[in-house]
Amino acid sequence: MPNAQWRAFLGKRVLALVVLLLVISIGVFSLIHAAPGSAEQMLLSGRRPPSPERVAAIQERYRLNESFLNQYGHWVTRAVRFDFGQSIRTGEDVALALRERAALTVFLGSYAFALIMAFGVPLGVLAAVKRGRGIDRATIALSVVGVSAPAFVTGIFLLYVFAVILGWFPAFGAGEGFFDQLRHLALPAVALALTGLAPIIRYTRTGMLEALDQDYIVFASARGLARRKVLFAYGLRNALIPVVTAGGLILGVMLTGAVLVEVTFSLPGLGALLIESVNFQDVPVVQALAMLTAAMVITVNLLTDILYLFIDPRIRFGKAAS
Repeated sequence: MPNAQWRAFLGKRVLALVVLLLVISIGVFSLIHAAPGSAEQMLLSGRRPPSPERVAAIQERYRLNESFLNQYGHWVTRAVRFDFGQSIRTGEDVALALRERAALTVFLGSYAFALIMAFGVPLGVLAAVKRGRGIDRATIALSVVGVSAPAFVTGIFLLYVFAVILGWFPAFGAGEGFFDQLRHLALPAVALALTGLAPIIRYTRTGMLEALDQDYIVFASARGLARRKVLFAYGLRNALIPVVTAGGLILGVMLTGAVLVEVTFSLPGLGALLIESVNFQDVPVVQALAMLTAAMVITVNLLTDILYLFIDPRIRFGKAAS
């Protein structure tokens, strides 16, 4: 693809996503003003009745005596530098608290997403190839059960069976080191993955069914090409666009939706931090988590759009070949 087209495409997409992030930031910043009570009360939540000097210091730090736009401009300027102030609950730097917790959440979300793609795509292909047979119906039933059960309920079941009764996996803790983490986070990753398995199976199965009915599949088979090559090199590649779309959405959910799973397995990730901060009305931490979540989802969507161009050469910067 020409470099000029690449730059134009990426420039437009990045600009649109930056504008979206700015709009989201206005809503996130407004949390402090939308909550009941004054902004000073929100920022002093959890403390004993503050002295007038303490209230004045809070007003000066957050520029609460200025207009909303001035306050927002001051906040977003600091947020761009990853400066979200200090936690009301612990007094710790918010950015530091997020960095300490984010690694675990990203690892867990990526682990669950890898399981979804590793099992969902092959099961979807198998269901399409065995259309109408017992394995097709069993695969669909498995995906329905997975999407119907909340992740924290599945997590409790897995925890009880595989950690308490069988003792195959640790009941709590995140582990240290890559392979130790793989073992400690296996159950929460499976619990989280089961909720996202159904869309991948469904989209893969539907895409493969459509691809297998195309003439080029018949011609490829007639030429004597191996069945595996026909299925994966021709069929699956042309069925991947809806799978990539669903995968991008699911990756965002896996990275940001592990709140209840982390609580179920007592994992010190961003989900647990969010619940603690909401319960304590720790506004700076909640604002930072909301912006981090939005940034992750937006970044995943951008990477998904770019991936389209490599999967299907007929797609060029938002236009499909006729």
